[in-house]
Formats: sequence, structure tokens, C-alpha cells
Amino acid sequence: MTSKEMIELSTRHTIFEWSAQGAMDPIPVARASGVYFYTPDGKRFIDFNSQLMCVNIGHGDARVVKAIEAQLAVLPYANPFMATESRAKLGAKLASVTPGDIDCFFFTNGGAEANENAIKIARAFTGRQKILARYRSYHGGTAGAIAVTGDPRRWTEPPLPGIVHVLHPYRGIARGWDSAAEALEYLDEVIQLEGPKQIAAFILEPITGTNGILIPPDGYLEGVRAICDKYGILMICDEVMSGFGRTGAWFAVDHWKVVPDLITMAKGLTSAYVPLGAVGLRRPIADHFADKVFPSGLTYNSHPLGCAAALATLAVYEEDGLIARAKERGVLMRSLLEDLAAKHPSVGAIRSIGLFGIVELVRDRAKKVPLAPFAGSSPEMTALGRFFRDEGLYTFVRWNSFFTNPPLTITADELREGFAIIDRGLAITDGAVPD
Repeated sequence: MTSKEMIELSTRHTIFEWSAQGAMDPIPVARASGVYFYTPDGKRFIDFNSQLMCVNIGHGDARVVKAIEAQLAVLPYANPFMATESRAKLGAKLASVTPGDIDCFFFTNGGAEANENAIKIARAFTGRQKILARYRSYHGGTAGAIAVTGDPRRWTEPPLPGIVHVLHPYRGIARGWDSAAEALEYLDEVIQLEGPKQIAAFILEPITGTNGILIPPDGYLEGVRAICDKYGILMICDEVMSGFGRTGAWFAVDHWKVVPDLITMAKGLTSAYVPLGAVGLRRPIADHFADKVFPSGLTYNSHPLGCAAALATLAVYEEDGLIARAKERGVLMRSLLEDLAAKHPSVGAIRSIGLFGIVELVRDRAKKVPLAPFAGSSPEMTALGRFFRDEGLYTFVRWNSFFTNPPLTITADELREGFAIIDRGLAITDGAVPD
């Protein structure tokens, strides 16, 4: 297909998510390799967002493609009441890389379903119904996952009963961060006011993803773990976006040596080559269901193709040393982000850990006035997004921010290539800052 044909048929006959359909102007994509993808007309984009922060091993890795083909040739599907080799091996492999005594897994179709099932597991295990969640969070678009989400995508949804939102330690670019002690004191107070014995779980992204790459202060996650233990509340860590090397560790919680009770994952699990998610359970929680019915099921649970793709992807992380490489490249990316902050007056804040990064833009650096309002845009942010697209750089431009989340395979030269485009583009936003 030509680019025009691809766009015309896609916009006429398919729905694009989280968008007014009449405003859609999708990038047509014909093929991809490494950190680049191409339109049918041959225009090259450097993928600075790993698509949806998920293509961690880069596009088109032959080893994963071969594993998918081999599984298709032998066993394309088996129903989830059956045992398969790829399912058996993947469960054992994940047990070797997940934190602590998490060693049992329920496989889903993606991250939203993983979070949805983590909520169900927590309620079934504890016999309690309330779920704590944070503002400035995203957990998925299904009924339960969107209910615990704490960003504007939740606003139009009817609430799922029993969800209680608490403030994130990050209070916006102008106010900054609460200390770990302040945030934990507040969390403990909310728990007491809601009734500790009514709360099944606290679900949180250890490092918040689409709502700002928010890296918690040291002591915060450790404190959350202690508070959950104090009240018998399960700690659910959503590692859908931050897992599998994105932060320079297998999982974000590894930076603070915290073991959650339930851990959810997807995206980097298969590098998005095939849809697959999972909920990881600590052994006592898994053992609870030895003589009690597990309260969930999916036609594609433990799909052989997804499991085979995940096994091959995990092998790529290890064979190519991508976890350590993300940490190393993250040092360079942090330096390049600091260069942007030093040069451009519209850069109000930078945050990164590994290859998980963001830039927040402002109209006034001293007063920290965002360049676009919360949940909104501005002419300057729209122009910056258009510049990136015209120059062949793909990343998310959201509200007053843009992201720097390239594949973990990116080279130093490729990283500098992307930042050179960003550097030129920020001339647009610098023009909004008074002299």
C-alpha cells in the first residue's frame, strides 16, 4: 500500500485509541529495523519512544522472529487448561529474574489485563475489597485498570466500587516533591481514615510512566512496603512500562530492593512482538489457591506463541547484556538531557533513570509555569510535535512534556542523533520564554 491508501483505509474502517477520530493524522508504517521505522514512501524515523515504551530489544530481532515461526510450526495454540513447553519454561525463567520469592505467574493478553487480574487476586486472597491507587498514574483501559488509573483518561468512566485515590509524592513542576517522610505519613493517615482492615491492596507504578517518569525519593518505596506489611495490605507494583531493563535493572523495584506481593508486566516481556502480559505472585499468595478456585480465566492465557516470544526476548536481554547496556546508555542520556537544560530556557525539568526519560517545558523557569496546562496542549507544544515528525523523530509529546525512551539497543551515535533533532526543535519552545 501507499501511505495515502494505508491512512485512508485505516481512518475509515478502524478506531484509533484516546483520540477524536476526525483529528487523526497517523504515521503510516511499512517496516522497521533496529531503532528505526519507515513509511511506505521510505521516510525514516528514529524511534525515541520504543513505540509505546515497549519495543525494548529494538525492531525485527531475528532470534525472536525465528522463535515465533518455530512455535507456529509446532503448536500455534493450546487452551489454558493444558501444559505446554513454552509455558513451563517461561514460568521458570521469570521466577529466576523477578524479585524475591515471586515465582508463580498468571499470563494475560497485556498490561491492563494483568492489573485487572492483580486486583481480583488481591481481593480473593485478603477477603477485603478496597484498593488504594495514586493520582498521576496509568494502569490500563479495561474497567478495573482504568478505575485505579489516576489521570484524565479515567474522568469519563463510572467508578469501580472500592477504589480510593491518594496523592502522588510529586505535586507538579511548580510545587515539586514531597519528601518520602511526608508522603508516607500522608499515606498512613489515609489508610487509617479508610479502615486498614477494609483495604486489599495498594497498586502503584514504582516509577510512574506516561504521567511523567516520576522517580520516587529514596525511602519511599521501602516505606510503602513497611506500611503495607503493618496493615496486611498487598503491595501491587505495576512494572508494565518500567520492567525488563527500561530503568537499567530487570525491574524498577530492584533499585530499592523492594519485593512487592504482586508484580504486573507486559510490553518488554515480549518486546511487543506478540501480545503477552503476566501477574507475578509471591509463593504464599500462589499457595492460597492450591485448594481454592483461582478467580479468573482468559482464552489466551499462557498462549504458546506469546510464551515462546517471551522466552526468546528474555534470552536476547541476557545474550546482549541489554540490562547493563541500558544503565550505561542511561548515563549518556542523562548527560544529553543536562545539556538541553543548560542550553534551553524552556526546559523546566529533566528526569531519567536508565533509558526512561522526560523533559518538562515551561514558559517561565523561575516561576515554573508549564508550557501547556495539565491535560491540555498549547501552540508551542503542537509545533514542537510537528517539528519532531517532520525531522523524523518519533516520541510522545504530551501536555508540557516529551519523552526520551529509545530501545535498549540504541548506540551512542543513534542517541546523539535523536538529541540533535530535539536540540533544534527546542528553539520553537524557547521562543515562548520572555527575554
